[in-house]
Amino acid sequence: MSKENSQKSKEIDQYTANVLQHGISRRSFLTRAAMGTGGLAFAGIAGTASASEAASQEYAQIGNASLEFMPKPKPIADSEIASTQTFDVVVVGAGASGVPAALSARENGASVAVLQKQAIVVSQGNTGSGLDLKKCDKAGVEALVNRLMADNAHRSHPELIRSWAYNSGEAVKWVLDRANKGGAKGVNQGTKPQHGIHGITEHSLEFVTSYFGPKPYTAGDGMRALAKTAEKAGVNFFFNTPAQQLIQDETGKVIGVIAQNRDGKYHKFMAKKGVILSAGDYQNNKAMCDFFIPDLKNFERKQMDRTGDGFAMAYWAGGVIEPAGHTKMLHDFDAGPAAMCDMPFLVVNGKGERFVNEQVEMSLMNNYLRDEVNQGRYNQIFDSNYMEQSKGWPGRAYTPEELKNYMPEVKGEKKGVYPSQINTFAADTLEELAEKLGCDPKTFVKNVKRYNELCKTGKDDDFGKAPSKMAPVLKPPFYCIHRRMRISAITSGVLVDANHQALDADGKPIGGLFIVGNMGGGFYGGVDYPLTVFGLSLGRCYTFGYLTGRHVAKL
Repeated sequence: MSKENSQKSKEIDQYTANVLQHGISRRSFLTRAAMGTGGLAFAGIAGTASASEAASQEYAQIGNASLEFMPKPKPIADSEIASTQTFDVVVVGAGASGVPAALSARENGASVAVLQKQAIVVSQGNTGSGLDLKKCDKAGVEALVNRLMADNAHRSHPELIRSWAYNSGEAVKWVLDRANKGGAKGVNQGTKPQHGIHGITEHSLEFVTSYFGPKPYTAGDGMRALAKTAEKAGVNFFFNTPAQQLIQDETGKVIGVIAQNRDGKYHKFMAKKGVILSAGDYQNNKAMCDFFIPDLKNFERKQMDRTGDGFAMAYWAGGVIEPAGHTKMLHDFDAGPAAMCDMPFLVVNGKGERFVNEQVEMSLMNNYLRDEVNQGRYNQIFDSNYMEQSKGWPGRAYTPEELKNYMPEVKGEKKGVYPSQINTFAADTLEELAEKLGCDPKTFVKNVKRYNELCKTGKDDDFGKAPSKMAPVLKPPFYCIHRRMRISAITSGVLVDANHQALDADGKPIGGLFIVGNMGGGFYGGVDYPLTVFGLSLGRCYTFGYLTGRHVAKL
């Protein structure tokens, strides 16, 4: 092996090497025309094209299969360009990564344009978290990094996990400060909401936990306030202007974006320093989901307009998409108190049948409910003794009076919730509770009685739940939280380096192209998004947007 090749092999870490070997890229799976080649086609956004159109249309390809959800952009002639503007940095997507990236770049001296598909800044969730390094022991930080690696099946890039760990406190504080200057009502809740970190380390861990809430106030409101601060600082926002394709020079460097506004006209946005893609995931692109994460087939989507446009742009610019089997995020913090979501009460499915060891966390429960019948729905069942039974369990049990806020049958104002999504019920008999849940009463009662028998013996012969978590359902009133697991986000993406610069199929940086948010790869790797750190998703988005904007501005 030559000295040059030896040095290159040392520089490529195991995560990157694996994605280069198994990911989806133009080099590893050459593109070709989908029609007339005898290749298998995965239906997608090009599936309705006519035969003549399809014959000239090029698609991403894996082996002999054409991926029609990623058609090659057709050239747009200069004669079709209505205007050309030049900036230092162009950000595609105005969300929890894009807006911080834009403002960060601007504060570091760059001229910035933000292209947004929708008419407003869009984000969701309430909590974004980071580590307050000044109050943390380094050994504790590294213990958390190790835990997050384990949460992600040890498939994440350790350097990206550490980048969040050692920069997130600064970034989250910055987002809170700048958003509040724009009129937001964000607060720092500190370490108090971080129930999931208990037991990870004996060393000190303290958090900066930003909170934009309570619902219906969310991080979307926070990011819109942050955008106001960015506009005052000189960032230019172009709404209803979706990016169509990236512009590359003869070397492959990304030098701009072509976007289309509402009147159908094309506009060029040239970028002297770089383009930052933060266009979100692809959960609303069925064909793309069926290919990369078929587990999602029967689940409802929480978001809209997440069609994977950014993924296609990155791919055709030479980027590498992480191998199929992407990480998904499904949860329900709205049906009942979020603090009770991981409490191991009796759980039954839509038929009224117990189906799992209830010590399985809510973030993983969807894996038992992927069928067409349940579609992510399940029921937490407990009786009037639940406050005593749940002492020492994860989270916090809400009192019967507090639970009324989540009950659609109880009249009165509902505070801090989405009234359309609350789904908690109470009944004096098991049969009545079953009727409210739409379960067969006989099946439901039979399963509750079986569970109570197991609780009495202290041995869960059916699913092996720990005796300390066996809480019988005996004393009325009886309660149920009917949770509905829907897709919040897909959190796998495109291969990037420590500076969030996209890498090509040789592992080399693609000039001028940077990727953050749920488009960025390397941070997650498990089947499901972990809830160890509450608010990790938004915290990661804020942090990497903040860091990448600053980095690109200084190029």
